[in-house]
Amino acid sequence: MEKRSVQAPAAVIMVRPHHFVPNSQTAKDNSFQQTSEDLSEAEVSKKAFQEATIVAEKLEEKGVRVHIFEDEGTKTPDSVFPNNWFSTHSGGHVAIYPMFPENRRLERRYDIIEMLKTNYRVQDVIDYSGLEPDGLFLEGTGAMVLDHRDRVAYVTKSNRADPVTLERFCTHFNYEPMAFDAFDDSGTPVYHTNVLMCIATDFVMVGLDMMDDPARRDEIVSRFESSGREVIALSKDQIANFAGNALELQGSEGRILAISKRAVDALTDEQIAKIEESTTILPLEIPTIELAGGSVRCMLAGIHLLPR
Repeated sequence: MEKRSVQAPAAVIMVRPHHFVPNSQTAKDNSFQQTSEDLSEAEVSKKAFQEATIVAEKLEEKGVRVHIFEDEGTKTPDSVFPNNWFSTHSGGHVAIYPMFPENRRLERRYDIIEMLKTNYRVQDVIDYSGLEPDGLFLEGTGAMVLDHRDRVAYVTKSNRADPVTLERFCTHFNYEPMAFDAFDDSGTPVYHTNVLMCIATDFVMVGLDMMDDPARRDEIVSRFESSGREVIALSKDQIANFAGNALELQGSEGRILAISKRAVDALTDEQIAKIEESTTILPLEIPTIELAGGSVRCMLAGIHLLPR
């Protein structure tokens, strides 16, 4: 039997939205966000609900355990992206994060934390949300892409990732911070690291040409290569199509890469072949949800805890 990878969780939490719309409070600094000219808000919400449902079904078909929660509120348009407000870690640790947009703070749900405590071995919960009044934000595994094996937190510098909060997280959870600048073509800082980078067990997909400092870029590539991973460089166009926003998971028959169909369509045959050397690609169609500026990885909060 294949040895389990600390990088690839076998269970996830999803939140199924009933009133999804692209969030007006995040549009200013999320250049990946779009609006739908052809659909009413009700149609957008319905399609997003259906897309999330199908994602959960397809993951479960592959043997990934999906804990799905319903969001019937009307004030949390981004609730389908739970990975930003909490994360779980080996050893029984959970973190709750301070969020930059005010309406995203409403997404924090303690019924989810209680479910984790009931079903998994949770030793402690560290809540950083009290830093919000001081303007200190760190939006979970959106702001950070974590190398769980080598204990490195890769972070694009933005208003969603405060260096003080990052330092606190890394001290508490035993990660080394690796912060860098990354910009899109218009010069806007990339708002979340997880649209730029996916770290899997045997490979990394990363938008290298969006990193501003060549020396820092070379250092990051060297770190990945020294960990034995294949570095798959993504173009700016591929990043714009969410090719960096993927998550490796443990299925019943091996590791899978959960990624959107739009992202897979943007990859080259050579890149796909490299990925498929160690994982099975699972393309998921979520065009409506992607209007909000996030993709498959943002929808999945991986559970790195031991079950009870």
